[in-house]
Amino acid sequence: MPMAQDADTTANALSDSDPYLWLEDVQGERALNWVRERNAASTRVLQARPEYKGLRKDMAEVLNAKDRIPMVRRMGPWLYNLWQDEQHKRGLWRRTSLAEYQKPQPEWETVLDLDALGAAENENWVFGGASCLAPDYRLCLLSLSRGGADAHVLREFDTHTKQFVEGGFTLAEAKSESSWIDADTVYVGSDFGPGSLTDSGYPRVIKRWQRGTPISAAVTVFEGEAQDVAVSVQVDHTPGYARTIFSRALDFYNQSSFLLDTRAQSQGQTPLVKLDLPSDVQPYFWGARLLLEPRKDWTVTGHTYPAGSLLMGDAAAFLQGERKFQSLFTPTESRSLAGYTVTRQHVILNISEQVASRLEEWSFTGAEPQLRKIQAPFPGTLSIASLYDSELPADDLADRYIVNYADFLTPDTLYLAQAGSDERQALKSREPQFNAGGMKAEQFFAVSKDGTRVPYFVVWPMGAKADGKNPTLLYGYGGFEVSMQPAYSGGIGRAWVKRGGVYVLANIRGGGEFGPNWHQAAVKENKQRSYDDFIAVAQDLIKRKISTPKHLGIMGGSNGGLLMGATFVQRPDLFNAVVCQVPLLDMRRYHKLLAGASWMAEYGDPDQATDWAFISQYSPYQNVKKGVKYPKVLFTTSTRDDRVHPGHARKMAALMQAQGHELYYYENIEGGHGGAADNDQRATLKAMEFAYLWQQLKR
Repeated sequence: MPMAQDADTTANALSDSDPYLWLEDVQGERALNWVRERNAASTRVLQARPEYKGLRKDMAEVLNAKDRIPMVRRMGPWLYNLWQDEQHKRGLWRRTSLAEYQKPQPEWETVLDLDALGAAENENWVFGGASCLAPDYRLCLLSLSRGGADAHVLREFDTHTKQFVEGGFTLAEAKSESSWIDADTVYVGSDFGPGSLTDSGYPRVIKRWQRGTPISAAVTVFEGEAQDVAVSVQVDHTPGYARTIFSRALDFYNQSSFLLDTRAQSQGQTPLVKLDLPSDVQPYFWGARLLLEPRKDWTVTGHTYPAGSLLMGDAAAFLQGERKFQSLFTPTESRSLAGYTVTRQHVILNISEQVASRLEEWSFTGAEPQLRKIQAPFPGTLSIASLYDSELPADDLADRYIVNYADFLTPDTLYLAQAGSDERQALKSREPQFNAGGMKAEQFFAVSKDGTRVPYFVVWPMGAKADGKNPTLLYGYGGFEVSMQPAYSGGIGRAWVKRGGVYVLANIRGGGEFGPNWHQAAVKENKQRSYDDFIAVAQDLIKRKISTPKHLGIMGGSNGGLLMGATFVQRPDLFNAVVCQVPLLDMRRYHKLLAGASWMAEYGDPDQATDWAFISQYSPYQNVKKGVKYPKVLFTTSTRDDRVHPGHARKMAALMQAQGHELYYYENIEGGHGGAADNDQRATLKAMEFAYLWQQLKR
């Protein structure tokens, strides 16, 4: 890429002569000095804005609100939760019973105080989750990351004594994978030295590790290839159906799965049996049954199942070669499967219908499976989570599940539901975080460059009119089959809509709003369709006089940060503000930075001339030019982001400044890919972003 500091870049340059490579040195002193200088310049301006203090106060109140719903995970008789507030910035890992959780003010038992642990060990620990051994869930492998990075330390913890196990299983910082075999044995994938990681930086090797032995004595039991994204292992202890499945993630959307044959293993024969499935079909064993999700149309035994279907078959019969399936869900043009969960005898389907949620249920309690529609709040977003634990004896929770409902103007309500009926008990609900009186939410459709109708939502503040003068924030993502659905956000409500701003959520291709085909329509050589869709929404907002370029701003992070970069570079005339968060921007080198190689199924391989031919047309770093009038962009990232390299944002900002463009840059030293490690940091970051938006977009 021939980029002199005072010269234009060319879109199709293949050279790697990049004068800003030194900014990819994450912890390098020269790079960090550059970061500190730009942080100081940005905070000096944005934190001095008259809106900042009020925004910071609002954000902190929303993030630390006492009535936030504590989302839980069932482990045995307990419901576990991680709680962060102003007193517990890194959080309390705590638990309670369902009976207690049903009370307005439950009594919680602290299992681990992350702030106290960090203070005692002089580490900035961020909780990364726990893998616990059923059925008693006493022994857990805790993931603790420094500053919120994806890489984490694994340490064995006893939930009864609430202490780390002396001499227990421990792994140094890495992007590790683990699963319990029994109380004295685990499977682990980690950084075991040269050759043990994939090109994407994830485990390539799975080892069986015995308690009391050094990790160097662990025995390799499964290996992938360097070009795989990662390998993984899942141990299912369901009584009567115990299974161990090893998987190779061939890319972000394809995998090969292998069932461990314990009988063959005991007889000294090849213990792994490859599941005879197309690589894009996702399997899930549910006791005696097998559930399958094909991401592409699948023809088997003379029948074609559309991409995005959910199929069910007999697991034992499938392993013996039978290919007889029942369709539990078949997508249509407007209906897709947003997800599903299982109870002991039911499959609950979460269906997206024109980007609003519906629930349906398959019951397997009788001689023949029965399908029925579940009466649930609509339109809005429903999320579901089962309380069924297959590794425990059937109990009162075996056919119960949790449902959460929210929309743009309705705060979350969490329900305890009973499979087989519409019975629901409201467990928790939030108080409104802003006065929604006079506000309204509407759905519109824009027409993209190729004629595709693209839905988007508009949230209007009280009294707003289509006069072209509304400060308007357009948010988008458009990648990795991730859906953008209506959600209640106290932060956006207070910081933007309550103050008179219009909020817009775009459902562009590349997302999952209409199933796998909606996503696959905008990958690799068709990635530009995501940007065309987003531009079409912006143009439709202007056409409808909801806003004008002077008052229109855009926001997105990660792949959405790439969306921001590509869009403002291609159509700088449409926007007056861009919040570009933890972004990908240098698509010439993205696959060489951190986890970037794992995303080539989405973007393509820039080392291949055929792929670079289309990537180079939209890669922001290669297309930004001197002499073009761009909006004054705000780039945000995190030094501790070990998923999307902070070098993307650093280099783009450095290049644009060298070309003479004004911009803001803020890099949080902690935070990982989320950009912040605790609520204080989140409040500061969000307040700066919205202070910037009001500076740029106000009437």
